Order: sequence, then C-alpha cells, then structure tokens
Amino acid sequence: MTKRCGWAAGSDELMLAYHDEDWGVPVHDDRLLFEMLTLEGAQAGLSWSTILKKRQNYRRAFDRFNVKKIARYGAAETKRLLADAGIVRNRLKVASTIDNASAFLDVQKEFGSFDAYIWQFVGGKPRRNKFRSINQIPAKTAESDAMSKDLKKRGFRFVGSTICYAFMQSTGMVNDHEVTCFRYDQV
Repeated sequence: MTKRCGWAAGSDELMLAYHDEDWGVPVHDDRLLFEMLTLEGAQAGLSWSTILKKRQNYRRAFDRFNVKKIARYGAAETKRLLADAGIVRNRLKVASTIDNASAFLDVQKEFGSFDAYIWQFVGGKPRRNKFRSINQIPAKTAESDAMSKDLKKRGFRFVGSTICYAFMQSTGMVNDHEVTCFRYDQV
C-alpha cells in the first residue's frame, strides 16, 4: 500500500493525481506560477477539491493563464467570467486575477521573470521540511508573511500569508510532504 500525506488519504482520483504528480514539485514556469497563484487565491474560503475540479475550466476561461491577455481584460471579459459556472464567480476574485496579471507583468519587467522574483523568498531553492503529520504543517511562515507583504505592495490581491504558503507548497518552494509519504524523497 502506497503511503501518502494525511491530507490525500482517501481522496478522489483527481486529488490523488494532484498529490502524486504536482503538489510540491518545484515550478519555474511563469505561466504555471500565475495559474497556481490564481487558483490558490480562488480557493480562499473553499476546499482545494472544489478548485481542482474547476482547474480545466479556469484554464479555458482565463486563456490558459496568458497574463498579457488577462491584463487587457475589460468589462466584457469580466461579465463573461462572472457568468461562467465553471469557475468561482466571485466578483472580487475575478477582478483580482485581472489586476494580478498586470502586477505580474510589472514584476516580470523588473526581475526578468516572475520565477526569479518569487523564488527569492526561499533563497532560490526548495525548503525541505521534516513533518511527520499534517498537524505539524504551519498555515503560514515568516517567508510567506514576507511574500504576502511584498506582493501586496506591488498591487497583488488575494495574496494573504496563508494563501502564499499554500502557493509555496503547491509550487515546490517548500517540500511539505510528510516524511513517511512516498513523494517526500522524490520532490
């Protein structure tokens, strides 16, 4: 029997695939980093399972997370998105994705890539934690606090410290697989 992190135990196939293939794998692709930042923000107040089930709809609705296109969205696109039952139709979350695309482009211009900017919060390499159970994993850290503060200063929204820590976990900036999980040594 394959030993997984406690949060993935007994999950549906989509969640298991996410745990086994994506979660905690270091991401250095700006498009995917923007996608994960958007999805983590959309998840606020909801379950990750809900967002994961809507992931393909998000990719379709937001032009496969093409930040240049999203940054140019206007009233017509906002109206279309708010009518799209395939995504979370929260006005603030939709607006934040559009605003975040503009801020994302500014960061790319300043740092050369969002990847170069965001990975500085962990010194350019994944932090490898040694948690034995889900109960030991923090909701936020000093690094996620600093990331949140800096992102907000740059105009990003839905980037509180807890969202930033979830983003760090999902993009492999931290390895929070439990030490007994089969993925711990793989990522």
